[in-house]
Amino acid sequence: MSRPSPRTPPGRRADYRHFEEITTRWHDNDIYGHVNNVVYYAWFDSAVNGFLVRRRLLSPSESPIVGIVAENSCRYHASISFPEKISVGIRVAHLGTSAVRYELGIFRERDENAAAEGHFVHVYVARATMRPIAMPEAVRAALTDLLVET
Repeated sequence: MSRPSPRTPPGRRADYRHFEEITTRWHDNDIYGHVNNVVYYAWFDSAVNGFLVRRRLLSPSESPIVGIVAENSCRYHASISFPEKISVGIRVAHLGTSAVRYELGIFRERDENAAAEGHFVHVYVARATMRPIAMPEAVRAALTDLLVET
């Protein structure tokens, strides 16, 4: 009988290249008194797209080339509850021609260890056809600044 491998410890703030701040909302909590798992995915999406929008690399309603989520996951290390301020750490683990793998960490306001960590893959597509296309060079340049060696 094989033993389960030990759980990977949570990442630390220093592991991430950029942070987006988010405040939890009343309706983020579920019946168990902590933020529901689906909210973490919304935070991931909001952090990455907020990063792109603030740098004028994405106009959600007008950009002819957009990133769509093709894959995602999340591991939970500690509970978060309303009202808390959190930071979402962002780093890029892989940068391809038309796809990028973001790795994200969610941190409580004063914690050095991540309460949750996950990833998602954006595949860049032409909005008109929804077919993969090379990501814009300006996006690639910004994401290169977030790239880490893994």
